[in-house]
Amino acid sequence: MREAKVTRNTQETQISVKLNLDGSGKSQLVTGVPFLDHMLDQVARHGVFDLEIAAKGDLRIDAHHVVEDIGITLGQAFARAVGDKKGVRRYGHAYVPLDEALSRVVVDLSGRPGLEMNVNFVRARIGEFDVDLVREFFHGFVNHAQVTLHVDNLKGDNAHHQAETAFKAFGRALRMAVELDLRMAGMLPSTKGTL
Repeated sequence: MREAKVTRNTQETQISVKLNLDGSGKSQLVTGVPFLDHMLDQVARHGVFDLEIAAKGDLRIDAHHVVEDIGITLGQAFARAVGDKKGVRRYGHAYVPLDEALSRVVVDLSGRPGLEMNVNFVRARIGEFDVDLVREFFHGFVNHAQVTLHVDNLKGDNAHHQAETAFKAFGRALRMAVELDLRMAGMLPSTKGTL
């Protein structure tokens, strides 16, 4: 089983993440940020990962540190769980619609962190959730998972739908990238010999 457990403790947050890439889409999420719980549930379900996250932090200030540190810790867990990357597809992509919204996510398990995110949210908040934190989550993830990630919202008039399609597509793209490719069995999907 490709799984990992990572704990991150700072003066601002205490985060615990348990990830199983070969799971069944189950999640247990207690982050203190309800909208983020909803988005992470989408990642687990559509990635078919088992995901447990427990987080505490300085939410009395705002959700910034908690959301960013969850992205960091999930990225660390993902990097450990995927291991040496031998035999995986490496690349993944997904288009996901939700009513009027449509997002595309493309990922490369490149070993190089990079985020290209083009989501022009139609409003600044989804309930109590600041939409700027979506970028902070993905930025934390890519820097510590060591992946290249493109997130594009192609259409959308509802900020909740824009975010949800991005997170669902993220889960599906990761699922494709970590799938074992029988034709690549034992091989690293790189001509450089390293990822």
